[in-house]
Amino acid sequence: MRNKYAVIIICIVALVIIEKENNIISRVSDKLTLRRSPKTEPPLPYNASDALVIMDDNGSYPEDLYAENAIQAGRKHILLMATTRTGSSFVGEFFNQQGSNMFYLFEPLWHAERMLSIGSSGTNASTSVWVYRDVLQHLFLCNFSMLERFISPPPRDHITPALFRRESSKALCEEQVCSPVVKDVFERYHCKTRRCGPLNLTLASDACLGKQHRVIKTVRVRQLDTLRSLADDPRLDIRFIQLVRDPRAILASRMVAFASKYQNWKSWAVNGDVPIEDEEVKRLEGNCNNIRISAELGLSQPEWLKNRYMLVRYEDIARYPMQKAAEMYSFTGLPMTTQARDWILKNTHASTETSGVYSTQKNSSEQVEKWRLSIPFKLAQVVQKVCGPTMKLFGYRFVDSEQTLLNRSFSLLEEKQFI
Repeated sequence: MRNKYAVIIICIVALVIIEKENNIISRVSDKLTLRRSPKTEPPLPYNASDALVIMDDNGSYPEDLYAENAIQAGRKHILLMATTRTGSSFVGEFFNQQGSNMFYLFEPLWHAERMLSIGSSGTNASTSVWVYRDVLQHLFLCNFSMLERFISPPPRDHITPALFRRESSKALCEEQVCSPVVKDVFERYHCKTRRCGPLNLTLASDACLGKQHRVIKTVRVRQLDTLRSLADDPRLDIRFIQLVRDPRAILASRMVAFASKYQNWKSWAVNGDVPIEDEEVKRLEGNCNNIRISAELGLSQPEWLKNRYMLVRYEDIARYPMQKAAEMYSFTGLPMTTQARDWILKNTHASTETSGVYSTQKNSSEQVEKWRLSIPFKLAQVVQKVCGPTMKLFGYRFVDSEQTLLNRSFSLLEEKQFI
């Protein structure tokens, strides 16, 4: 009898342990597979292999989606896509400063990239492109539930002090989103215009819904073709602006801004030839190819991108900021406000003291080819070799000697018009 009870007790203990392990596995699985939770259920089922907007059996969108879109007539959704060190923060401000009808988000995909990179040597590109697409779609619809899953530490009751660069979005620091300050809670990216407590994402969603237009700036989307479902979503009137820059200038800028990550390039600049087959050189080539392929797709204007795609060179914005801003506003269908115009005038004639590495204040005309004085000729040659097709497409001239590189009277920019 005693043995019988012992067996029963052992079985009960085993069941408890198994249940606990299942709970742990379930929680981990929820994070890895982005499975819906009952508290923050997204408006549409997540499936990386399908478009987010579900079609009916006839291949059409449900009528209620068209009805919702009709209610939002005149609303614009704009994705500013770029890579790091292309002036995207500066250009993003053209829209952030538009006025009270604008909901602007600065790099929300930072959280997704960071979470997807944990425990690995880097972000899984095949997974991330679909996650990025889906997070963007949710945010354009003012739904922050999917983004919440990537914020660390996780928001409590939809409140977080950890949103990346919150202060770079005027809309997230407006009075209606500004919750009371919480003692002893540190918010690294706190609002500068007023004292606010941690960000309440429910209030942020309400503020977003109340704005006429929505703009998201990101350097984490590399492939335009992965965003087709956003263009096909009848609830979005979306425009894509792709910002590009001379890849030689990008490398020169990154070697300063991200010095610790570019030690190999600095070493190559001093100590001899660049190994063309090195992983970092291949990564540069891959980035250039992705940018070019996206631009070629956009410029070819397939039906789903017709009147939805615009290519802009950073160098043209730096030389003609007001003209290019007006062109971008015209393309997106947004009114260019006095507030935006005043900001552009003020911040494109900044002094040297305020034109820092991460500053959105630039003396634009001086910035265009300043990089030519800092990049060694041998590195410029490497970029030209691996990014040649990309440079030709965007109208960047090659240099064949150090003297030509340093001769700023010889422009490296072809006059070129893009759609």
